Amino acid sequence: MLDMGEPVKIYDVACELIRLSGLEPEKDIPIVFTGIRPGEKLFEEVLTAEEGVEATAHPKIFKAKIKGSFDQNFLNEKIEKLRGFAQLRDKANIIRILQKLVPTYYPNRANLEDGNP
Repeated sequence: MLDMGEPVKIYDVACELIRLSGLEPEKDIPIVFTGIRPGEKLFEEVLTAEEGVEATAHPKIFKAKIKGSFDQNFLNEKIEKLRGFAQLRDKANIIRILQKLVPTYYPNRANLEDGNP
Protein backbone atom coordinates (compact mmCIF):
# COMPACT_ATOMS: atom_id res chain seq x y z
CA MET A 1 0.00 0.00 0.00
CA LEU A 2 1.16 3.49 -0.74
CA ASP A 3 0.83 6.48 1.55
CA MET A 4 -0.98 8.81 -0.84
CA GLY A 5 -1.00 11.82 1.46
CA GLU A 6 -4.04 13.96 2.09
CA PRO A 7 -7.21 13.40 0.02
CA VAL A 8 -7.80 15.72 -2.93
CA LYS A 9 -11.25 16.80 -4.10
CA ILE A 10 -12.13 15.77 -7.64
CA TYR A 11 -13.50 19.28 -8.20
CA ASP A 12 -10.07 20.77 -7.41
CA VAL A 13 -8.37 18.31 -9.78
CA ALA A 14 -10.85 19.19 -12.55
CA CYS A 15 -10.27 22.93 -12.04
CA GLU A 16 -6.51 22.50 -12.11
CA LEU A 17 -6.64 20.39 -15.31
CA ILE A 18 -8.79 23.05 -16.98
CA ARG A 19 -6.35 25.79 -15.94
CA LEU A 20 -3.36 23.73 -17.14
CA SER A 21 -5.10 23.55 -20.51
CA GLY A 22 -5.11 27.36 -20.66
CA LEU A 23 -8.82 27.69 -19.93
CA GLU A 24 -10.89 28.96 -17.02
CA PRO A 25 -13.10 26.62 -14.98
CA GLU A 26 -16.83 27.39 -15.15
CA LYS A 27 -16.23 30.09 -17.77
CA ASP A 28 -14.71 28.07 -20.62
CA ILE A 29 -15.65 24.62 -19.36
CA PRO A 30 -18.57 24.02 -16.97
CA ILE A 31 -18.13 21.50 -14.17
CA VAL A 32 -21.28 19.44 -13.69
CA PHE A 33 -22.08 17.59 -10.47
CA THR A 34 -23.98 14.46 -11.43
CA GLY A 35 -24.29 12.93 -7.95
CA ILE A 36 -23.28 9.53 -6.75
CA ARG A 37 -24.25 6.54 -8.89
CA PRO A 38 -25.49 3.19 -7.54
CA GLY A 39 -22.56 1.23 -6.13
CA GLU A 40 -20.24 4.24 -6.14
CA LYS A 41 -18.48 5.14 -2.89
CA LEU A 42 -17.43 8.48 -1.50
CA PHE A 43 -14.47 6.88 0.29
CA GLU A 44 -12.46 3.81 -0.64
CA GLU A 45 -11.58 1.37 2.13
CA VAL A 46 -8.38 -0.34 1.07
CA LEU A 47 -8.24 -2.51 4.16
CA THR A 48 -10.95 -3.80 6.44
CA ALA A 49 -11.10 -2.78 10.09
CA GLU A 50 -9.66 -6.16 11.09
CA GLU A 51 -6.59 -5.72 8.92
CA GLY A 52 -3.64 -3.44 9.40
CA VAL A 53 -0.34 -2.58 7.76
CA GLU A 54 3.31 -3.31 8.40
CA ALA A 55 6.13 -0.89 7.67
CA THR A 56 8.62 -1.56 4.87
CA ALA A 57 12.05 -0.09 4.16
CA HIS A 58 10.40 2.92 2.49
CA PRO A 59 8.46 5.28 4.81
CA LYS A 60 5.56 5.71 2.35
CA ILE A 61 5.17 2.05 1.34
CA PHE A 62 3.37 -0.42 3.59
CA LYS A 63 2.50 -4.09 3.45
CA ALA A 64 -1.00 -5.31 4.33
CA LYS A 65 -1.27 -7.80 7.17
CA ILE A 66 -3.24 -10.86 6.18
CA LYS A 67 -4.94 -12.78 8.97
CA GLY A 68 -4.70 -16.53 8.85
CA SER A 69 -3.22 -18.66 6.11
CA PHE A 70 -3.59 -18.03 2.41
CA ASP A 71 -4.74 -20.93 0.24
CA GLN A 72 -3.90 -20.32 -3.44
CA ASN A 73 -5.97 -23.29 -4.59
CA PHE A 74 -9.05 -22.00 -2.73
CA LEU A 75 -8.60 -18.57 -4.33
CA ASN A 76 -8.12 -20.00 -7.84
CA GLU A 77 -11.23 -22.16 -7.47
CA LYS A 78 -13.38 -19.24 -6.35
CA ILE A 79 -12.07 -17.00 -9.15
CA GLU A 80 -12.98 -19.64 -11.73
CA LYS A 81 -16.46 -19.93 -10.24
CA LEU A 82 -16.80 -16.14 -10.32
CA ARG A 83 -15.88 -16.12 -14.00
CA GLY A 84 -18.51 -18.71 -14.76
CA PHE A 85 -21.22 -16.96 -12.77
CA ALA A 86 -20.27 -13.62 -14.33
CA GLN A 87 -20.73 -15.07 -17.81
CA LEU A 88 -24.13 -16.38 -16.72
CA ARG A 89 -24.91 -13.04 -15.02
CA ASP A 90 -25.85 -15.08 -11.93
CA LYS A 91 -25.87 -12.34 -9.32
CA ALA A 92 -26.89 -14.48 -6.34
CA ASN A 93 -24.00 -16.90 -6.82
CA ILE A 94 -21.54 -14.06 -7.50
CA ILE A 95 -22.49 -12.52 -4.15
CA ARG A 96 -22.28 -15.92 -2.42
CA ILE A 97 -18.72 -16.49 -3.75
CA LEU A 98 -17.65 -12.95 -2.84
CA GLN A 99 -18.87 -13.52 0.71
CA LYS A 100 -16.73 -16.68 0.92
CA LEU A 101 -13.70 -14.80 -0.39
CA VAL A 102 -14.23 -11.72 1.79
CA PRO A 103 -16.04 -12.67 5.00
CA THR A 104 -16.57 -9.00 5.91
CA TYR A 105 -18.32 -8.27 2.58
CA TYR A 106 -22.00 -7.43 2.90
CA PRO A 107 -23.77 -6.45 -0.33
CA ASN A 108 -25.78 -3.26 -0.18
CA ARG A 109 -29.49 -3.30 -0.86
CA ALA A 110 -29.05 -1.90 -4.40
CA ASN A 111 -26.77 -4.82 -5.32
CA LEU A 112 -29.37 -7.28 -4.13
CA GLU A 113 -32.34 -5.62 -5.84
CA ASP A 114 -31.20 -4.20 -9.20
CA GLY A 115 -30.66 -7.57 -10.89
CA ASN A 116 -27.27 -6.62 -12.39
CA PRO A 117 -24.03 -8.25 -11.30
